Amino acid sequence: MSMILFACVVRVRDGLPLSASTDFYHTQDFLECRRRLKTLALRLAQYPGRGSAEGLAFSIHFSSSRDVACMAICSCQCPAAMAFCFLETLWWEFTASYDTTCIGLASRPYAFLEFDSVIQKVKWHFNYVSSTQMESSLEKIQEELKFQPPALLTLEDADVANGVMNGHPQMHLEPAPNFRMEPVTALGMLSLILNIMCAALNLIRGIHLAEHSLQVAQEEIGSILAFLIPFVACIFQCYLYLFYSPARTMKVVLMLLFICLGNMYLHGLRNLWQILFHIGVAFLSSYQILTRQPQEKQSDCGV
Repeated sequence: MSMILFACVVRVRDGLPLSASTDFYHTQDFLECRRRLKTLALRLAQYPGRGSAEGLAFSIHFSSSRDVACMAICSCQCPAAMAFCFLETLWWEFTASYDTTCIGLASRPYAFLEFDSVIQKVKWHFNYVSSTQMESSLEKIQEELKFQPPALLTLEDADVANGVMNGHPQMHLEPAPNFRMEPVTALGMLSLILNIMCAALNLIRGIHLAEHSLQVAQEEIGSILAFLIPFVACIFQCYLYLFYSPARTMKVVLMLLFICLGNMYLHGLRNLWQILFHIGVAFLSSYQILTRQPQEKQSDCGV
């Protein structure tokens, strides 16, 4: 009989599931244990590196290091040393396959679902290879557990820690929602092209004026900044249009203000029509940013 029934890899800081083994068990007790594993995953940052949540039929074991944690549901007959040896092996396999940047940038559940094959392979090894063949690894883990025992919880503790009490409705806790933007419109694409054109003009004029000023005088510093600051603002407007950002309205107003003030300061270096063109593009881009609404991406929690 298999002693390790289910395993998953999660991100510690927010409990986002990164990969999981295919689930072949559908008993009520097991599904309840799965639910509690998910709620426990959201609180991993508050626990030490190793821990166990004991139940009557199943146990949850977890092992975390840096921003990656491995969790497993095991039968109660599974020795703790074997469970933690399995989790440590899984952790090394996962961190060797994916770098910290990929893990940190993951924005949807089960972004590394292809790792399922590795989880199944390691799980099979620990379930069906005799313990004598893993004796040295198990002895090492047993020694570590003697000096640093894992945090002991009950499966009920996992619920209580997340504010779920018997007889009360369960709060649905998830990582921060992931957003994707509405499709880019033709007018939005035009605003991007014009914004990039304005940014390029500001950068070229600013660099040219900087080269001239360094050789002749220092009075043109204000004009140089009046070119370069709107350049940065134009680029940031492009970013705000393409990607979701918190406090978007405030950032849009701030970038629009920088562009308007910069162009007004450049009166004399630019004629009225040039100033109106740059300000007009800034207003068009601001309008497109504010009217392109984010759409909340539905979490695909199925494995």
